[in-house]
Amino acid sequence: MSALNLRLPNSIHRHLKEIARRDGVSINLFITSAVAEKISALTTEEYIAARAKGARKDALGKILDRVPKRAPLPGDEL
Repeated sequence: MSALNLRLPNSIHRHLKEIARRDGVSINLFITSAVAEKISALTTEEYIAARAKGARKDALGKILDRVPKRAPLPGDEL
């Protein structure tokens, strides 16, 4: 594990302490979780973009052709 010296504006530090306290976790754990969530979001976006590059439109059409024809559920209409 490594250490990181982080400088935060006082207002952010104040909010961070309060939210961590309400969640019942340390500031360190809160920041670790927040960074992990951000990394996950960014890497997921990259993964989906890479997969999309290999997609074939004709294959999608074949898949969609197998979907039953029926009226959309209430709230799903266009």
